[in-house]
Amino acid sequence: MRFSDLLTMSVNNLFRRKLRTFLTVLGVVIGTASIVVMVSIGIGLKEFTIKQYSSYGSLTAIQVYNYDNGNSGDKKNPEDSFMTDETMKTFEKIPHVTSAYPDLNLNVIMRQGVYEGNVQLHGIPLGAMKNIKLGEGSLPTAETKDMEMVVGNMVAQNFSNAKTGKGYWDTGEMPDIDFINKPMFTIFDTDAYYQSKGNSGGDDGSQKVAAPKKYMLKTAGLVAGGPDEWSDYSYGVYVDLDKLKTQLKQMFKKKPIPGQPTNKKGKPYNYFVYEEATVNVDDMDHVIEVQKAISNMGYEANSQMEWLEQSKQQSNMIQAALGGIGAVSLLVAAIGIANTMMMSIYERTKEIGVLKVLGCSLATIRNMFLIEAGFIGFMGGLIGLALSFMVSVLINQFLAATFLYGMDGKLSVIPIWLAVPSVGFAVIIGMAAGFFPAMRAMKLSPLAATRILPGDARNEAESVGG
Repeated sequence: MRFSDLLTMSVNNLFRRKLRTFLTVLGVVIGTASIVVMVSIGIGLKEFTIKQYSSYGSLTAIQVYNYDNGNSGDKKNPEDSFMTDETMKTFEKIPHVTSAYPDLNLNVIMRQGVYEGNVQLHGIPLGAMKNIKLGEGSLPTAETKDMEMVVGNMVAQNFSNAKTGKGYWDTGEMPDIDFINKPMFTIFDTDAYYQSKGNSGGDDGSQKVAAPKKYMLKTAGLVAGGPDEWSDYSYGVYVDLDKLKTQLKQMFKKKPIPGQPTNKKGKPYNYFVYEEATVNVDDMDHVIEVQKAISNMGYEANSQMEWLEQSKQQSNMIQAALGGIGAVSLLVAAIGIANTMMMSIYERTKEIGVLKVLGCSLATIRNMFLIEAGFIGFMGGLIGLALSFMVSVLINQFLAATFLYGMDGKLSVIPIWLAVPSVGFAVIIGMAAGFFPAMRAMKLSPLAATRILPGDARNEAESVGG
């Protein structure tokens, strides 16, 4: 018997008992919709987590720290633990590393009008600034002669009124500072600045410390974001690394540069030592591997992927739990399919017997019932998937903002790899539920058909046989 004939016969048999078939299909619809929606919520939470961590910084970047700089005293040669330009070359030799660059940071004092603030100044390569999203202005270029700044969107919070001593954290209002149109007077030698304010000379012969020179820096661009939108670049001021090195060498000459280590004689080294660096990896899947390699070199390293992996594990647990809840509904639907097929066998015993008497193979009888069960699963899965999309739209429309704390994103996401297999899974569940009834139909004796024939027809058959 051809497959098309089997399919036609199976569908016709299902439509003999429309209400029972409808209720069985409804069970599969609810089961499929439940498991798809539950899993889609887990996927939505996972994608939201990735998006959230991506907003904090690159997922393929590793932050390397070395705040000790050999000062712990547990090494015979402290210089061995320094992080220098040579260290960057070593990092770039690690497999899957695309680039590595240092972050020369130091504390400076900036002033504009009555406002004064302590600011963290970062010197990074111009190429690394391309990762900074600007809300206003532009990035510095190599052709620019003077050192220009890219100012974080939350830097103004560090400023206070020099006369009243009150700032953002006291009043809740952002200081009125114009970074773009007005220059910032910057003091690099903070030690001399504070000494000049606290030392006025005296009878003991001490001399007053002269106030350090102020340097005028212009702002090229502002980091994108409002005063409460945090990112990796929100609180820093960024300048070209090469220009900053040149500036510091000119300012301090042979004197120690603030934040830079000195040798046993108190003299500065002839190279720069960095406390922070960034290592870029070619793919997110290799970040943890490279991070471990850097940690084994004795440096502290962390990345967004490290925290993301932990969050993804939690999301996977939530997704598995939600999927399990939905699977219970589909299991109940499978029991309903099995019950429907068993009832169908009892009602069609005569038909099964006649088919066997006519020489129909056992495999054909088995396939007929499996096709019926599979068709129930297919119809239920297809309608359940359509219902899932509708429920997903409602969840994203009315519940996403609440559960995602008002941030943009979808709480329920149904990708293609979930949608298409869900229908196939429903078909498999249906056929699995119909397997035992199909085997029962195969084992049914052909003589059962004569036991349910009308009485007159049976007597006639016996007389003919006599």
